[in-house]
Amino acid sequence: MSTIVVSHGLGARDDSVWFPAFEAELEGRGHRVVIPNLPGTDAPRLDPWRETLTAAAAGPARDIVLVGHSIGAVNVLRMLEAHDPGTGVFAGVVLVSASVHEVGYDLLAEFFKDDFDWSHIRRTAGQFRVLQAIDDPVNAPDPLEHVNVLVRELGATALILPTGGHLGAAPDDHIQLPEAVRLVVDCLDAGR
Repeated sequence: MSTIVVSHGLGARDDSVWFPAFEAELEGRGHRVVIPNLPGTDAPRLDPWRETLTAAAAGPARDIVLVGHSIGAVNVLRMLEAHDPGTGVFAGVVLVSASVHEVGYDLLAEFFKDDFDWSHIRRTAGQFRVLQAIDDPVNAPDPLEHVNVLVRELGATALILPTGGHLGAAPDDHIQLPEAVRLVVDCLDAGR
């Protein structure tokens, strides 16, 4: 059984956006889904978020897929920067509506203070997948700029949706996102 560990975004919780449907679908396929409620969700701080995610992802890395939405995707990347691949490589990483630089939220500037160590991050997981909507207002004016960096730097495979905005812009936007499930399954299948 594989474990999928999800890092939610700003203001969100384990029952926000597409997480309930995502969790039900993957648990129905025999996987375990862990969505920790990150501390201070309305005013995130990098160290507590990274530490909480690291604790939630304890276990054999080869059996874990990390998933992040919005600033939660950046949290995944920051956690991977601190991960020693010598202790194990994660099965995969799925980044949903991810940003690779500040996009105008001063509250989140700490997450982007330092450049990403892309070469190190790339060594921490077997697979990288990116899910982005072309009309994402958070990653505007060019959501593809963020995708291109992730594809180039991580060797990620990207799935671009023609619509969908930020794929759950507000915590109460309960949407279906079967593409996220598919990308997790792709990561698991590729590692077999």
